[in-house]
Amino acid sequence: MQLPPVRSAVKRQLRQREVYYMNIIEIKENFVLFKVGCEAGTYIRKLIHDMGRQLKVGAHMAQLVRTKAGPFTDHNWVTLQDLTDAYEFWKQGNEKEIRRVILPFEKAVDHVKKIWIFDNAVNNVCHGSSLGVQGISKLNTTIHAGEQIAVMTLKGELVALAKAAVSSQEMVSKEKGLAAITEKVFLPRNIYTTNK
Repeated sequence: MQLPPVRSAVKRQLRQREVYYMNIIEIKENFVLFKVGCEAGTYIRKLIHDMGRQLKVGAHMAQLVRTKAGPFTDHNWVTLQDLTDAYEFWKQGNEKEIRRVILPFEKAVDHVKKIWIFDNAVNNVCHGSSLGVQGISKLNTTIHAGEQIAVMTLKGELVALAKAAVSSQEMVSKEKGLAAITEKVFLPRNIYTTNK
């Protein structure tokens, strides 16, 4: 259980966060270097402070290096200098480096289960409407009700993040009804419009 710090982006109330692992790498005098894997929204500075209180020795964070966030790891990071260089090459007409350092937006949801929707359903979702089962073209088969999913166009563009209203089995078996509740839209409106 963790109470977010006074200066935080979330409401300050006790909440549960899961720590998957915590491995000590090195101990030198009063300094402990460790690696932690945890649920999103865990405040590491607060975790260290709380551990020091529990051990009755006090503790504070000297340095934090994030090595993974979603599908991104420190192995595929680029420096600001890499970005600056890529931008300069791009201005000269060479797109190769800018395409290497700036990934498509859809890369951020590689690890998220997906639903692909028909073109005629895209604009409704872009306006914030929830997704009905009739709008689904294909989907991952292991979606559970309440799980966050990515809603994609048939071209592979990220339309929105949504919460599954029912499991993938129910989405496939129902002829109509609610499939997912739209939470955050990314694709601009009116790109996919139906011409009558």
